[in-house]
Amino acid sequence: MSMFAASPALKAESAFPEEPGVRRARVLIVEGEKEICGVLRDYIEEKGYEVATAGTCALAEQVWPATRPDVAILDYSLPDGNALDLIPRLKAMDPSIPIIVLTGYGSIDLAVEAVKLGAEYFLPKPAELSTLYVMVQRSLENQRNHRQQLVEKTISGRGTPDPFLGRSDNILKFADAAHKAALSDAPVLIQGEAGTGKGTMARWLHQNGPRASEPFVYLNCGALPMDLLETELFEIAHKGTVFLEGIENLDLHIQPKLLKVVEEKQFRRLGEVCERRVDLRLIAAIQHVKTHRALRRQLRGDLYERTDWIPLSVPSLRERVEDIPVLSAHILSELTGDLGTGGLELGGIALRALQGYSWPGNIRELRNVLERVALAARNDVLADHRLRFNVQVQQYLACMGQFQTLAEMERNYIQQVLHKERGRVQSAARKLGIARSSLYHKLKQYKTAQPGMRPAS
Repeated sequence: MSMFAASPALKAESAFPEEPGVRRARVLIVEGEKEICGVLRDYIEEKGYEVATAGTCALAEQVWPATRPDVAILDYSLPDGNALDLIPRLKAMDPSIPIIVLTGYGSIDLAVEAVKLGAEYFLPKPAELSTLYVMVQRSLENQRNHRQQLVEKTISGRGTPDPFLGRSDNILKFADAAHKAALSDAPVLIQGEAGTGKGTMARWLHQNGPRASEPFVYLNCGALPMDLLETELFEIAHKGTVFLEGIENLDLHIQPKLLKVVEEKQFRRLGEVCERRVDLRLIAAIQHVKTHRALRRQLRGDLYERTDWIPLSVPSLRERVEDIPVLSAHILSELTGDLGTGGLELGGIALRALQGYSWPGNIRELRNVLERVALAARNDVLADHRLRFNVQVQQYLACMGQFQTLAEMERNYIQQVLHKERGRVQSAARKLGIARSSLYHKLKQYKTAQPGMRPAS
Protein backbone atom coordinates (compact mmCIF):
# COMPACT_ATOMS: atom_id res chain seq x y z
CA MET A 1 0.00 0.00 0.00
CA SER A 2 1.32 3.43 -0.89
CA MET A 3 2.54 5.71 1.88
CA PHE A 4 1.09 8.69 -0.02
CA ALA A 5 -2.40 9.61 -1.14
CA ALA A 6 -3.75 12.52 -3.13
CA SER A 7 -6.97 14.15 -1.97
CA PRO A 8 -9.94 14.09 -4.43
CA ALA A 9 -9.74 17.86 -4.88
CA LEU A 10 -6.12 17.68 -5.92
CA LYS A 11 -6.79 15.13 -8.66
CA ALA A 12 -8.62 17.80 -10.61
CA GLU A 13 -5.64 20.16 -10.54
CA SER A 14 -3.82 20.66 -13.82
CA ALA A 15 -0.08 20.64 -14.28
CA PHE A 16 1.75 23.94 -14.52
CA PRO A 17 1.49 25.44 -18.01
CA GLU A 18 4.90 25.43 -19.60
CA GLU A 19 5.88 28.91 -20.74
CA PRO A 20 7.85 29.11 -23.96
CA GLY A 21 11.57 29.58 -23.34
CA VAL A 22 11.27 28.95 -19.57
CA ARG A 23 13.02 25.90 -18.16
CA ARG A 24 10.85 23.73 -15.92
CA ALA A 25 12.00 23.31 -12.35
CA ARG A 26 13.81 20.02 -11.69
CA VAL A 27 13.09 17.76 -8.71
CA LEU A 28 15.32 14.92 -7.49
CA ILE A 29 13.54 12.12 -5.60
CA VAL A 30 15.75 9.83 -3.48
CA GLU A 31 13.58 6.89 -2.40
CA GLY A 32 14.58 3.24 -1.90
CA GLU A 33 11.11 1.71 -2.39
CA LYS A 34 10.23 1.53 -6.10
CA GLU A 35 6.45 1.75 -5.59
CA ILE A 36 6.66 4.88 -3.47
CA CYS A 37 9.24 6.40 -5.82
CA GLY A 38 6.89 5.77 -8.77
CA VAL A 39 3.95 7.44 -7.03
CA LEU A 40 6.06 10.49 -6.17
CA ARG A 41 7.54 10.71 -9.64
CA ASP A 42 4.18 10.53 -11.42
CA TYR A 43 2.61 13.10 -9.13
CA ILE A 44 5.48 15.60 -9.38
CA GLU A 45 5.64 15.21 -13.17
CA GLU A 46 1.89 15.87 -13.41
CA LYS A 47 2.54 19.18 -11.71
CA GLY A 48 4.81 20.24 -14.54
CA TYR A 49 8.23 19.53 -13.08
CA GLU A 50 11.14 17.55 -14.50
CA VAL A 51 11.96 14.59 -12.24
CA ALA A 52 15.12 12.56 -11.66
CA THR A 53 15.24 9.62 -9.23
CA ALA A 54 17.80 7.70 -7.19
CA GLY A 55 17.32 4.66 -4.95
CA THR A 56 20.47 4.86 -2.80
CA CYS A 57 22.75 7.42 -1.16
CA ALA A 58 25.58 6.51 -3.54
CA LEU A 59 23.41 6.97 -6.63
CA ALA A 60 22.03 10.24 -5.25
CA GLU A 61 25.59 11.61 -4.97
CA GLN A 62 26.17 10.75 -8.63
CA VAL A 63 22.85 12.14 -9.88
CA TRP A 64 23.03 15.38 -7.83
CA PRO A 65 25.78 17.18 -9.82
CA ALA A 66 24.64 15.69 -13.15
CA THR A 67 21.00 16.84 -12.87
CA ARG A 68 21.49 20.05 -10.84
CA PRO A 69 18.03 19.80 -9.20
CA ASP A 70 16.12 22.84 -7.99
CA VAL A 71 14.76 20.90 -5.01
CA ALA A 72 15.38 17.40 -3.59
CA ILE A 73 13.05 15.02 -1.74
CA LEU A 74 14.92 12.49 0.41
CA ASP A 75 13.51 9.48 2.21
CA TYR A 76 15.14 9.19 5.62
CA SER A 77 15.86 5.48 5.41
CA LEU A 78 17.80 4.28 2.36
CA PRO A 79 19.44 0.90 1.58
CA ASP A 80 23.00 2.21 2.13
CA GLY A 81 22.45 4.90 4.75
CA ASN A 82 20.05 7.61 5.84
CA ALA A 83 19.21 11.23 5.05
CA LEU A 84 21.24 12.57 7.98
CA ASP A 85 24.34 10.99 6.48
CA LEU A 86 23.48 12.10 2.93
CA ILE A 87 22.48 15.75 3.48
CA PRO A 88 25.99 17.04 4.41
CA ARG A 89 27.53 15.34 1.37
CA LEU A 90 24.92 16.81 -0.97
CA LYS A 91 25.15 20.27 0.59
CA ALA A 92 28.94 20.18 0.19
CA MET A 93 28.41 19.97 -3.59
CA ASP A 94 25.76 22.69 -3.74
CA PRO A 95 24.45 24.29 -0.53
CA SER A 96 21.80 26.36 -2.35
CA ILE A 97 19.50 23.43 -3.28
CA PRO A 98 16.61 23.00 -0.78
CA ILE A 99 15.99 19.53 0.65
CA ILE A 100 12.75 18.00 1.96
CA VAL A 101 13.10 14.92 4.21
CA LEU A 102 10.38 12.26 4.43
CA THR A 103 10.40 9.66 7.20
CA GLY A 104 8.25 7.00 8.79
CA TYR A 105 10.15 7.48 12.04
CA GLY A 106 8.88 10.92 12.88
CA SER A 107 10.28 12.57 16.00
CA ILE A 108 11.06 16.10 17.08
CA ASP A 109 14.73 15.27 17.69
CA LEU A 110 15.10 13.79 14.21
CA ALA A 111 13.39 16.80 12.62
CA VAL A 112 15.62 19.25 14.50
CA GLU A 113 18.75 17.37 13.45
CA ALA A 114 17.68 17.29 9.79
CA VAL A 115 17.02 21.03 9.77
CA LYS A 116 20.37 21.73 11.45
CA LEU A 117 22.10 19.81 8.68
CA GLY A 118 20.39 21.93 6.03
CA ALA A 119 16.98 20.40 5.31
CA GLU A 120 14.30 22.92 4.37
CA TYR A 121 11.34 20.82 5.57
CA PHE A 122 10.76 17.58 7.48
CA LEU A 123 7.59 15.63 6.69
CA PRO A 124 6.48 12.44 8.53
CA LYS A 125 4.93 9.53 6.61
CA PRO A 126 2.21 8.89 5.69
CA ALA A 127 1.87 12.29 4.10
CA GLU A 128 -0.63 13.71 1.67
CA LEU A 129 0.80 14.50 -1.71
CA SER A 130 -0.90 17.88 -1.56
CA THR A 131 1.16 18.79 1.52
CA LEU A 132 4.36 17.66 -0.17
CA TYR A 133 3.44 19.70 -3.23
CA VAL A 134 3.04 22.84 -1.09
CA MET A 135 6.47 22.21 0.45
CA VAL A 136 8.05 21.87 -3.01
CA GLN A 137 6.44 25.15 -4.07
CA ARG A 138 7.57 26.95 -0.92
CA SER A 139 11.11 25.59 -1.24
CA LEU A 140 11.35 26.84 -4.81
CA GLU A 141 9.91 30.22 -3.85
CA ASN A 142 12.38 30.58 -0.97
CA GLN A 143 15.20 29.67 -3.31
CA ARG A 144 14.04 32.26 -5.88
CA ASN A 145 13.80 34.94 -3.18
CA HIS A 146 17.30 34.12 -1.96
CA ARG A 147 18.70 34.30 -5.49
CA GLN A 148 16.91 37.60 -6.08
CA GLN A 149 18.46 39.07 -2.94
CA LEU A 150 21.90 38.04 -4.16
CA VAL A 151 21.19 39.57 -7.55
CA GLU A 152 20.01 42.84 -6.01
CA LYS A 153 23.18 43.08 -3.93
CA THR A 154 25.28 43.01 -7.08
CA ILE A 155 23.32 45.80 -8.75
CA SER A 156 24.18 49.38 -7.84
CA GLY A 157 21.59 51.63 -6.29
CA ARG A 158 21.18 53.50 -9.54
CA GLY A 159 20.72 50.31 -11.54
CA THR A 160 21.99 49.73 -15.03
CA PRO A 161 22.45 52.95 -17.02
CA ASP A 162 20.40 53.36 -20.16
CA PRO A 163 22.77 52.26 -22.96
CA PHE A 164 20.61 53.86 -25.67
CA LEU A 165 20.61 57.55 -24.71
CA GLY A 166 20.42 59.66 -27.83
CA ARG A 167 18.55 60.07 -31.09
CA SER A 168 21.19 59.33 -33.73
CA ASP A 169 20.50 56.77 -36.44
CA ASN A 170 23.38 54.62 -35.22
CA ILE A 171 22.12 54.37 -31.64
CA LEU A 172 18.52 53.75 -32.77
CA LYS A 173 19.65 50.87 -35.01
CA PHE A 174 21.77 49.49 -32.20
CA ALA A 175 18.86 49.71 -29.73
CA ASP A 176 16.59 47.78 -32.10
CA ALA A 177 19.15 44.98 -32.48
CA ALA A 178 19.79 44.87 -28.71
CA HIS A 179 16.07 44.57 -27.83
CA LYS A 180 15.75 41.60 -30.18
CA ALA A 181 18.85 39.98 -28.66
CA ALA A 182 17.51 40.44 -25.12
CA LEU A 183 14.43 38.32 -25.91
CA SER A 184 16.61 35.41 -27.04
CA ASP A 185 18.59 33.02 -24.85
CA ALA A 186 21.32 32.52 -27.47
CA PRO A 187 24.93 33.58 -26.84
CA VAL A 188 25.70 37.23 -27.62
CA LEU A 189 29.01 38.60 -28.89
CA ILE A 190 29.38 42.33 -28.21
CA GLN A 191 31.98 44.22 -30.24
CA GLY A 192 33.05 47.75 -29.50
CA GLU A 193 35.95 50.08 -28.84
CA ALA A 194 37.27 50.63 -25.34
CA GLY A 195 34.95 52.83 -23.29
CA THR A 196 31.82 52.32 -25.42
CA GLY A 197 29.98 50.53 -22.62
CA LYS A 198 30.18 46.83 -23.52
CA GLY A 199 29.85 45.86 -19.86
CA THR A 200 26.82 48.11 -19.42
CA MET A 201 25.29 46.53 -22.51
CA ALA A 202 25.85 43.02 -21.16
CA ARG A 203 24.15 43.84 -17.86
CA TRP A 204 21.24 45.46 -19.73
CA LEU A 205 20.76 42.31 -21.83
CA HIS A 206 20.67 40.22 -18.66
CA GLN A 207 18.24 42.47 -16.82
CA ASN A 208 15.90 42.62 -19.81
CA GLY A 209 16.07 38.92 -20.68
CA PRO A 210 14.47 35.70 -19.41
CA ARG A 211 17.15 35.26 -16.69
CA ALA A 212 16.79 38.68 -15.07
CA SER A 213 16.05 37.25 -11.61
CA GLU A 214 19.11 34.99 -11.67
CA PRO A 215 22.81 35.79 -11.05
CA PHE A 216 24.85 37.97 -13.40
CA VAL A 217 28.51 36.97 -13.25
CA TYR A 218 31.23 39.22 -14.67
CA LEU A 219 34.62 37.75 -15.51
CA ASN A 220 37.62 39.44 -17.15
CA CYS A 221 39.33 36.76 -19.21
CA GLY A 222 42.62 38.62 -19.24
CA ALA A 223 42.89 39.09 -15.48
CA LEU A 224 41.52 35.86 -14.02
CA PRO A 225 43.47 32.79 -12.84
CA MET A 226 42.82 29.80 -15.09
CA ASP A 227 42.11 27.50 -12.14
CA LEU A 228 39.23 29.79 -11.10
CA LEU A 229 37.82 29.65 -14.63
CA GLU A 230 37.97 25.87 -14.55
CA THR A 231 36.46 25.32 -11.11
CA GLU A 232 34.17 28.27 -10.46
CA LEU A 233 33.02 29.85 -13.71
CA PHE A 234 30.20 27.48 -14.58
CA GLU A 235 29.13 26.85 -10.98
CA ILE A 236 28.48 30.42 -9.93
CA ALA A 237 26.73 31.33 -13.19
CA HIS A 238 24.26 28.41 -13.07
CA LYS A 239 20.77 29.51 -14.22
CA GLY A 240 21.97 33.05 -14.82
CA THR A 241 24.23 34.91 -17.22
CA VAL A 242 28.00 34.86 -17.45
CA PHE A 243 29.67 37.86 -19.07
CA LEU A 244 33.18 37.23 -20.38
CA GLU A 245 34.99 40.47 -21.10
CA GLY A 246 37.98 40.14 -23.40
CA ILE A 247 37.01 36.66 -24.55
CA GLU A 248 39.82 36.82 -27.09
CA ASN A 249 42.17 36.43 -24.10
CA LEU A 250 40.51 33.22 -22.89
CA ASP A 251 43.07 30.45 -22.47
CA LEU A 252 43.08 27.93 -25.33
CA HIS A 253 42.50 24.89 -23.13
CA ILE A 254 39.45 26.57 -21.54
CA GLN A 255 37.75 27.31 -24.86
CA PRO A 256 36.67 23.68 -25.59
CA LYS A 257 35.13 23.47 -22.11
CA LEU A 258 33.21 26.67 -22.71
CA LEU A 259 32.02 25.29 -26.05
CA LYS A 260 30.79 22.12 -24.32
CA VAL A 261 28.81 24.20 -21.84
CA VAL A 262 27.19 26.22 -24.64
CA GLU A 263 26.39 23.19 -26.83
CA GLU A 264 25.65 20.43 -24.30
CA LYS A 265 25.04 22.35 -21.04
CA GLN A 266 27.54 20.10 -19.29
CA PHE A 267 31.01 20.45 -17.82
CA ARG A 268 33.47 18.53 -15.71
CA ARG A 269 35.17 20.11 -12.74
CA LEU A 270 38.92 19.82 -12.37
CA GLY A 271 39.80 16.44 -10.87
CA GLU A 272 36.31 14.94 -11.28
CA VAL A 273 35.22 12.12 -13.58
CA CYS A 274 31.47 12.78 -13.77
CA GLU A 275 29.79 15.45 -15.83
CA ARG A 276 27.87 18.24 -14.11
CA ARG A 277 24.83 19.86 -15.62
CA VAL A 278 24.75 23.63 -15.98
CA ASP A 279 22.29 26.07 -17.47
CA LEU A 280 23.55 29.54 -18.32
CA ARG A 281 23.49 32.26 -20.96
CA LEU A 282 26.79 33.40 -22.38
CA ILE A 283 27.51 37.02 -23.24
CA ALA A 284 31.01 37.87 -24.42
CA ALA A 285 32.74 41.13 -25.32
CA ILE A 286 35.61 41.66 -27.71
CA GLN A 287 37.45 44.69 -29.01
CA HIS A 288 35.96 45.84 -32.30
CA VAL A 289 37.33 44.17 -35.43
CA LYS A 290 36.32 45.02 -38.98
CA THR A 291 36.23 41.62 -40.71
CA HIS A 292 34.97 38.10 -40.00
CA ARG A 293 38.46 36.81 -40.70
CA ALA A 294 39.89 39.01 -37.98
CA LEU A 295 37.12 37.95 -35.61
CA ARG A 296 37.84 34.31 -36.37
CA ARG A 297 41.48 34.89 -35.45
CA GLN A 298 40.49 36.60 -32.20
CA LEU A 299 38.12 33.78 -31.18
CA ARG A 300 40.44 30.92 -31.95
CA GLY A 301 39.33 27.39 -32.82
CA ASP A 302 35.75 26.16 -32.79
CA LEU A 303 34.49 28.69 -30.26
CA TYR A 304 33.60 31.12 -33.06
CA GLU A 305 32.69 28.63 -35.79
CA ARG A 306 30.41 26.35 -33.75
CA THR A 307 28.72 28.92 -31.51
CA ASP A 308 25.57 30.52 -32.86
CA TRP A 309 26.47 34.04 -31.73
CA ILE A 310 24.09 36.98 -31.92
CA PRO A 311 26.41 39.84 -32.97
CA LEU A 312 26.01 43.31 -31.46
CA SER A 313 28.32 46.17 -32.43
CA VAL A 314 28.30 49.15 -30.04
CA PRO A 315 28.79 52.42 -31.97
CA SER A 316 31.70 54.63 -30.94
CA LEU A 317 31.02 58.13 -29.62
CA ARG A 318 32.43 59.78 -32.76
CA GLU A 319 29.85 57.78 -34.76
CA ARG A 320 27.06 59.40 -32.76
CA VAL A 321 28.27 62.96 -32.21
CA GLU A 322 24.69 64.29 -32.20
CA ASP A 323 24.05 62.27 -29.01
CA ILE A 324 26.76 64.08 -27.02
CA PRO A 325 24.41 66.82 -25.69
CA VAL A 326 21.92 64.37 -24.18
CA LEU A 327 24.70 62.07 -22.93
CA SER A 328 26.50 65.00 -21.31
CA ALA A 329 23.32 66.28 -19.67
CA HIS A 330 22.57 62.82 -18.28
CA ILE A 331 26.10 62.33 -16.95
CA LEU A 332 26.15 65.80 -15.34
CA SER A 333 22.79 65.08 -13.70
CA GLU A 334 24.19 61.89 -12.16
CA LEU A 335 27.42 63.59 -11.08
CA THR A 336 25.73 66.55 -9.42
CA GLY A 337 23.35 64.16 -7.67
CA ASP A 338 26.30 62.21 -6.27
CA LEU A 339 28.15 65.41 -5.29
CA GLY A 340 25.07 67.00 -3.74
CA THR A 341 25.55 70.18 -5.77
CA GLY A 342 23.06 72.14 -7.81
CA GLY A 343 22.23 71.54 -11.45
CA LEU A 344 24.99 72.09 -13.99
CA GLU A 345 24.74 72.64 -17.71
CA LEU A 346 27.20 73.12 -20.52
CA GLY A 347 27.57 76.43 -22.28
CA GLY A 348 27.25 76.52 -26.04
CA ILE A 349 30.99 76.90 -26.67
CA ALA A 350 31.80 74.03 -24.30
CA LEU A 351 29.22 71.81 -25.97
CA ARG A 352 30.65 72.55 -29.41
CA ALA A 353 34.11 71.74 -28.05
CA LEU A 354 32.85 68.37 -26.82
CA GLN A 355 31.31 67.64 -30.21
CA GLY A 356 34.52 68.63 -31.99
CA TYR A 357 36.71 66.19 -30.07
CA SER A 358 37.39 62.68 -31.46
CA TRP A 359 36.87 60.82 -28.13
CA PRO A 360 39.31 57.92 -28.39
CA GLY A 361 38.12 56.82 -24.95
CA ASN A 362 34.43 57.09 -25.90
CA ILE A 363 31.76 57.47 -23.18
CA ARG A 364 34.20 56.54 -20.41
CA GLU A 365 36.42 59.46 -21.41
CA LEU A 366 33.41 61.79 -21.69
CA ARG A 367 32.40 60.92 -18.13
CA ASN A 368 35.95 61.54 -16.88
CA VAL A 369 36.12 64.95 -18.57
CA LEU A 370 32.74 66.01 -17.18
CA GLU A 371 33.57 64.71 -13.71
CA ARG A 372 36.64 66.93 -13.54
CA VAL A 373 34.57 69.88 -14.73
CA ALA A 374 31.81 69.21 -12.18
CA LEU A 375 34.30 69.00 -9.30
CA ALA A 376 35.82 72.37 -10.22
CA ALA A 377 32.56 74.13 -11.15
CA ARG A 378 31.88 77.54 -9.64
CA ASN A 379 28.90 78.48 -11.80
CA ASP A 380 25.78 76.75 -13.04
CA VAL A 381 26.90 77.04 -16.67
CA LEU A 382 30.18 75.33 -17.51
CA ALA A 383 32.61 77.15 -19.81
CA ASP A 384 34.89 75.56 -22.35
CA HIS A 385 38.14 76.66 -20.65
CA ARG A 386 37.50 74.13 -17.87
CA LEU A 387 37.48 71.15 -20.25
CA ARG A 388 40.69 69.14 -19.81
CA PHE A 389 41.41 68.41 -23.46
CA ASN A 390 42.64 70.68 -26.20
CA VAL A 391 40.76 70.38 -29.46
CA GLN A 392 42.91 73.02 -31.17
CA VAL A 393 46.17 71.23 -30.37
CA GLN A 394 44.80 67.89 -31.49
CA GLN A 395 43.55 69.30 -34.77
CA TYR A 396 46.75 71.29 -35.30
CA LEU A 397 49.02 68.30 -34.75
CA ALA A 398 46.84 66.10 -36.94
CA CYS A 399 47.04 68.59 -39.83
CA MET A 400 50.59 69.89 -39.45
CA GLY A 401 52.52 67.03 -37.83
CA GLN A 402 53.79 65.65 -41.12
CA PHE A 403 55.39 69.03 -42.00
CA GLN A 404 57.12 69.65 -38.65
CA THR A 405 60.20 68.35 -36.90
CA LEU A 406 59.71 66.66 -33.55
CA ALA A 407 61.22 69.69 -31.78
CA GLU A 408 58.80 72.03 -33.55
CA MET A 409 55.81 69.85 -32.60
CA GLU A 410 56.97 69.78 -28.98
CA ARG A 411 57.42 73.55 -28.91
CA ASN A 412 53.96 74.25 -30.33
CA TYR A 413 52.34 71.77 -27.99
CA ILE A 414 53.99 73.35 -24.95
CA GLN A 415 52.85 76.79 -26.11
CA GLN A 416 49.25 75.57 -26.43
CA VAL A 417 49.22 73.93 -22.98
CA LEU A 418 50.81 77.01 -21.43
CA HIS A 419 48.22 79.21 -23.07
CA LYS A 420 45.40 77.00 -21.82
CA GLU A 421 46.82 77.17 -18.27
CA ARG A 422 46.98 80.97 -18.56
CA GLY A 423 50.74 81.14 -18.23
CA ARG A 424 50.97 79.18 -14.98
CA VAL A 425 54.18 77.17 -15.37
CA GLN A 426 53.65 74.78 -12.47
CA SER A 427 50.14 73.89 -13.66
CA ALA A 428 51.36 73.49 -17.26
CA ALA A 429 54.25 71.28 -16.15
CA ARG A 430 51.80 69.06 -14.24
CA LYS A 431 49.64 68.70 -17.37
CA LEU A 432 52.70 67.91 -19.48
CA GLY A 433 53.95 65.36 -16.97
CA ILE A 434 57.37 66.96 -16.51
CA ALA A 435 59.16 68.77 -13.70
CA ARG A 436 58.72 72.55 -13.43
CA SER A 437 62.49 73.03 -13.78
CA SER A 438 62.42 71.02 -17.02
CA LEU A 439 59.67 73.22 -18.41
CA TYR A 440 61.60 76.39 -17.46
CA HIS A 441 64.63 74.98 -19.25
CA LYS A 442 62.59 74.28 -22.39
CA LEU A 443 61.01 77.74 -22.28
CA LYS A 444 64.45 79.27 -22.04
CA GLN A 445 65.50 77.21 -25.04
CA TYR A 446 62.43 78.17 -27.06
CA LYS A 447 62.60 81.80 -25.83
CA THR A 448 58.83 81.72 -25.27
CA ALA A 449 58.78 83.10 -21.73
CA GLN A 450 56.49 86.14 -21.51
CA PRO A 451 56.67 89.04 -19.01
CA GLY A 452 53.28 88.19 -17.52
CA MET A 453 54.06 84.52 -17.00
CA ARG A 454 53.35 83.33 -13.47
CA PRO A 455 55.64 80.62 -12.05
CA ALA A 456 53.15 79.15 -9.55
CA SER A 457 49.60 77.82 -9.98
